[in-house]
Amino acid sequence: MTESKVWFVTGASSGFGRCMTEYLLKQGHKVVATLRKPEVLSDLVSQYPPTQLVVVKVDVTQNPAIAAAFNKAQEAFGRIDVVFNNAGQMITAEVEAVNEADARGLFDINFWGAAQVSREAVRFFREVNNPRGGRLLQVSSGLGLVGQTACAFYCASKHALEGFSESLAYELDPAWNIKITVIEPGPFLTQISQANCHMPPVHPAYADPSLGSSRFRARFVQANLYDGDPDKACVAFERVSCLEDPPMRLPLHRLVLELVVGKAKSLLELVDKYGSWSDDIYFD
Repeated sequence: MTESKVWFVTGASSGFGRCMTEYLLKQGHKVVATLRKPEVLSDLVSQYPPTQLVVVKVDVTQNPAIAAAFNKAQEAFGRIDVVFNNAGQMITAEVEAVNEADARGLFDINFWGAAQVSREAVRFFREVNNPRGGRLLQVSSGLGLVGQTACAFYCASKHALEGFSESLAYELDPAWNIKITVIEPGPFLTQISQANCHMPPVHPAYADPSLGSSRFRARFVQANLYDGDPDKACVAFERVSCLEDPPMRLPLHRLVLELVVGKAKSLLELVDKYGSWSDDIYFD
C-alpha cells in the first residue's frame, strides 16, 4: 500500500469522481469530496470517519464555494497532496442543435470551473503545504485531443482545458514542486454517458441517418462502446500521481491511443505537405 495522502476530489457524486473517492478511501487515503449534492455520498459518510472523509457542497461555477472547500480541507487535514479536478458535463448534439445558454453552461463547468479549481490548487500547494508541492490531475478526455461530430462544445471545452493546463504547467516555478498531468480517458463505463450528458433532439438538417452526427448519437448510447473499467482506471490515476516525473498527458484507453497516433501522423503530414509555405513569409 502507498503512503496515505490527502486528496481533493471534485465531481465526487458519480463517474470517475465517485469511483476515485471510493478507491482512495479503501486504500487508506484521506479525501475531501466535493459535489453539488452531498447527500449522494451518505453511504460513504456512514462508513468512514470525518478524520478520513470530509464531504463539502461545491458548485464549481461558484468561485467562493471553491475557495471555501479548500479552506475546509486545510482545517480538516492541514494539507492537500493531490487535486483530482474532475467535475464535468457533456452535451451530445450538433452545433446548431445546442442553445447558447447550454453551451455556456457547459464551459462554466468544464473549463471555468476547472480553471478556478486549478488556481486554488496552485495557491494551496505553494502557500499552505509545508513542504511546498502537490499534484494536479486534470480530467480531460480523448476528445480534448481531436474533434468529434455531435460533440463540438464538449470537445471545445476539453481542448480549452488542455491548453490552459499545459500553459499553467509552463508558468510554475520548479521550486514549488507542483506537477500537472492532463488525463485523457476514452470510453469508460461512467455516468458521463448517462446522468451527466445532455442530448438535445437532432437538428432537422442533420436527420439523415448516414451523417456523422446521427451515427455518433446511435453509437454513443450503445453499452458495448464503454469497455473501459473505471475502477481499473482509478488505479492508473493514483499511480501517475505517485510518479516523481509524471507525464504532461496521460491518454488512457486503446481508442484514445489510436487518436493520439492518428493526430500526430496527420500533423506531421501537414508539415511535410505545406511546410514550404513558411519559407518566404518574413521581412527581408
